[in-house]
Amino acid sequence: SEVKYLTEYYDKPEYLSFKGYCQWGGYEMLNKALKMKPQEIIDQVKASGLRGRGGAGFPTGMKWGFLPKNDEPRYLLCNADEGEPGTFKDRLMMEKAPHQLIEGMIISAFAIGSKKSYIYVRGEYKYIIDILNHAIREAYDAGFLGKNIMGSGFNHDMDVYSGAGAYICGEETGLISSLEGFKGQPKLKPPFPAVQGYLKKPTIVNNVETLVSVIYVLRDGVNGYRKYGTEKSPGTKLFSLSGNIRRPGNYELPLGYPLKDLIDNLGQGLKPGRKLKAVIPG
Repeated sequence: SEVKYLTEYYDKPEYLSFKGYCQWGGYEMLNKALKMKPQEIIDQVKASGLRGRGGAGFPTGMKWGFLPKNDEPRYLLCNADEGEPGTFKDRLMMEKAPHQLIEGMIISAFAIGSKKSYIYVRGEYKYIIDILNHAIREAYDAGFLGKNIMGSGFNHDMDVYSGAGAYICGEETGLISSLEGFKGQPKLKPPFPAVQGYLKKPTIVNNVETLVSVIYVLRDGVNGYRKYGTEKSPGTKLFSLSGNIRRPGNYELPLGYPLKDLIDNLGQGLKPGRKLKAVIPG
């Protein structure tokens, strides 16, 4: 059945604000992370088995591990383009808990040694861009973004970038092209973004939900995080359910949960007079 893990406080309207987020344990893991060695965080994310939540399911820690060991500036890009038909879970996360994403991003940026990050949001999410910009300002005011974060010596700046409604910009190299001011078209790989991405510098692109999950890997440890999901796909995942069903919406479930149960139990089955003919697991 449904697990409220990442979404535990999404029913609290005050979770949207900096003050409310901190009241429910917000930014505590950032404090913990800044006292760790960046490599320790990467090792934990690797060991947790966390996979990319944007659709491809690539192991996050492994992706981070592809970054060259040099002093080149590097970038962290949050993929919040969410152009996949029928998908609206990143929207929920940014709408209810923008600081959760910001905290996950600062921790991830510290782990990979990035001083600059962008949240690439699809242009149709205009009101979410406003929510994010407001939350980023709050984080700057609190000293969690900018110079010498929490006295750690780590500097990090964050910005929101709005897409222009092109579905292909959800693909990481297409997203990078768009962010650079070019037409959002995919680039040939190799070179992979981790080696040569945004502005030809090492770049990591992760989905909203992936970056948020990093907080929980640190909070609960590898074993705590792995108590949900399967051996090869640990953790929980938000699933967006829509179509001719009685209870559409977002449901957070352990990975490995049967699709039929999602539709019949959580979605309460089909609307009266409707037959299940096809399902698109997007």
